[in-house]
Amino acid sequence: MRRSARQGVKRRLRVKGMTLDEFEVWYRERFRRTTSAYSIIAMIVSDLIAVMFSFGTGFFLVNLYDMGAISFRSFVTYWPYLPIFIIVFQMLSLYPGMALAPAEELRHFTIGCAISFGGIIISRYIEDKEFDAITAAFFISFIFSILFLLIGRSIARRVLNKTKLGGIPAVIYGSGATGRLIADKLLNNHSLGYVPVLMLGEDSETADNYRGIPIINDTSIGPEIVRRFNIKMAIVAMYHLKRRELVHLLNYSVSAFRYNVLIPDFFGMTSIWMTARDFDGILGLATVQRLKMRWNLAIKRAIDILLVVCGGLVILPFMLLIALVIRLTSPGRALYAQTRVGQNGRHFKTYKFRTMTADAAERLRATLESSEEARLEWEATQKLKNDPRVTKFGAFLRKTSLDEFPQFINVLKGDMSLVGPRPIVDDEIKKYGDDFQRIFSVKPGITGLWQVSGRSDTNYKDRVSFDTYYLQSWSIWLDLWVLYKTVGVVLRHKGAY
Repeated sequence: MRRSARQGVKRRLRVKGMTLDEFEVWYRERFRRTTSAYSIIAMIVSDLIAVMFSFGTGFFLVNLYDMGAISFRSFVTYWPYLPIFIIVFQMLSLYPGMALAPAEELRHFTIGCAISFGGIIISRYIEDKEFDAITAAFFISFIFSILFLLIGRSIARRVLNKTKLGGIPAVIYGSGATGRLIADKLLNNHSLGYVPVLMLGEDSETADNYRGIPIINDTSIGPEIVRRFNIKMAIVAMYHLKRRELVHLLNYSVSAFRYNVLIPDFFGMTSIWMTARDFDGILGLATVQRLKMRWNLAIKRAIDILLVVCGGLVILPFMLLIALVIRLTSPGRALYAQTRVGQNGRHFKTYKFRTMTADAAERLRATLESSEEARLEWEATQKLKNDPRVTKFGAFLRKTSLDEFPQFINVLKGDMSLVGPRPIVDDEIKKYGDDFQRIFSVKPGITGLWQVSGRSDTNYKDRVSFDTYYLQSWSIWLDLWVLYKTVGVVLRHKGAY
């Protein structure tokens, strides 16, 4: 009987729209909970393990430097401090942390760890009246804790997604273009934490489902959905409604949900630092172009120089070795300088390790003339996945992104930043259209949001979106998060060719 009922539902799914009773059969088979408890427990466990590892790392490194300074095993005696971290993280809204911007998550972790480790260090000083080797161990633990917490959260989210224990069911109001865009984002990025289980539309001609998400053409059934399924989250993506219609929808349907998010009609404004302002009862959303402030530019420049100098001292021997191998494996110079478009359209020479043959221009011309597929690929991205110009060692350098190390010189010269829009050639300017002046009002970067979100696999429309988000949402935390993600992208060789 149950099997025939399921088959009946599957047959009826082919009809425009779905009834609430049919949705109930579909929903009960797939979802048995609407709580975020599993996600919260997983995040707490991963955070505890990460902090424990940071304790161990700090004590181990101090002990490694001076075997008699402290007992490495003594770090276990400080585990009773662990609940402090969880309490502080909860106060900073890190549980469950749904749809929290990565830069915000990094900022909250840094603040939370600074408060927690600071409290431990101060309490020990009050008790012992000295800063000893254990204090040094906790300073080191603080530095590593942020990295471990980010890695732990990433692992926890992957485990939750694979076991289907993560994700909170959400209803999307709107089955049109905006509603489908939101559904795509949630389905493609499980780290956002919400699982779209139903879309409520108004058009009776709308399909019965979108990417497997049922569609019911009735936006008034919010209270009934909450009563029958206890779903707590609603996302409203119907900005095309008139003001009176939207107010009615919010008051009589959406208000039944415990949590709800209203998607506004200004996708070009993508600042995560947007805040609410009250103009005598009228809501205003305020944002600041942070990269227009001299103080922020000075901080960004100081971080660039500090990281490049410190990192350059470490990788200099490797750069010399790479240069030597290039000279031995193919004729020509080790470094290659190319004219690129930088801040405010100014041209500059960007440096890379040479990865191509001496007759690269001739090979490219011949390839584009003989292959229509290659020509279309070049016109779309200015890159070729199977580039005949690249040497064998050059292919290795590109795959590992080691060819970009000499761009540290550009950072020191002030032509580039560590993080920013991708530097382009003149032929690419037209592909940015009206967005060129705005995006290149800042220095281009060695890495950026588009690089950690697909690199060469992204198109120009995506690059413009990533660069716009970066400009409007910039902060020190966003730069640090991009640098953190860059390491993972490079190690996975994602989108590099």
